[in-house]
Amino acid sequence: MNRAELADFLRRGRARLNPSDVGLAPGARRRTPGLRREEVAQLAGMSVDYYTRLEQSRGPRPSRQMLTALARALRLTDVEQDHLFHLTGEEPPRRETASAHVRPGLLLILDRLHDTPAQVVNDCGELLAQNAMARALVGDAMSRPRRDRNLVRRFFLDPTARTLFPEEDLADHARTQVATLRAVAAARPDDPEPTALVAELRAASEEFARLWDEHEVSQRNKATKRFVHPVVGLLELDCEVMVSHEHHHLLVVHTARPGTEAYERLQLLRVVGLQDLSPQPATPRTPASATAEDPAASPSPP
Repeated sequence: MNRAELADFLRRGRARLNPSDVGLAPGARRRTPGLRREEVAQLAGMSVDYYTRLEQSRGPRPSRQMLTALARALRLTDVEQDHLFHLTGEEPPRRETASAHVRPGLLLILDRLHDTPAQVVNDCGELLAQNAMARALVGDAMSRPRRDRNLVRRFFLDPTARTLFPEEDLADHARTQVATLRAVAAARPDDPEPTALVAELRAASEEFARLWDEHEVSQRNKATKRFVHPVVGLLELDCEVMVSHEHHHLLVVHTARPGTEAYERLQLLRVVGLQDLSPQPATPRTPASATAEDPAASPSPP
């Protein structure tokens, strides 16, 4: 691991970004250009102390999950992300499978959607990025361990995930989740990710196994989706899905027509902001050991 080169690369990556580039308010006047260390740490889901040690060439070797989170926070391109991995002695992620690295352009679109919930997921259902409105609607999923960010896994294995939807909509959600995953698994038979997810869910969920055996196939398209929020109540939102084919990524945007009750409630949700009143795990641990630098090791939506 080349600590000096890594530190320099992180500092330069931080200096070239403005708060508005990553969806943050500019705040007080800044003495130096770029993001503050605490802002990068916030975006990456790590402690300020750990990030500071990386920039000072004295931090422990980051995990692969943390490198991915840093690449996302600093809006790195694919080439820059590979360089980040090489500086730590890690092999860059393979491109032929669904990548966890979200392209800077896609993140820029996400950051610009200030008034509507939007998320980036891969086609296997793993949540990769959220904007502030999405966190307000369904909770801060990026603070969860990576395994718990998969929307399909959570829907079938975590009962709290279902509280986000009206009970009468659950059967349709379940059927759609399974049919979509089946299409992905068939399209990428050599990719271990969808194969392993299907095997896990068939063994752990009778409902998933039953629906899987029905052999329905579908893909995520425009739909109307209803959410239950503990403060603003029921929101019936239009769901638009935009596909980035290069990395099997999907930008999912939820909107409401002006003049509707859902629109008014969505405006109220902006006021409520990031007050997450849905059930959440315990507060993430502080980085007292090397494991705490990995967001997958820190406890924290559909």
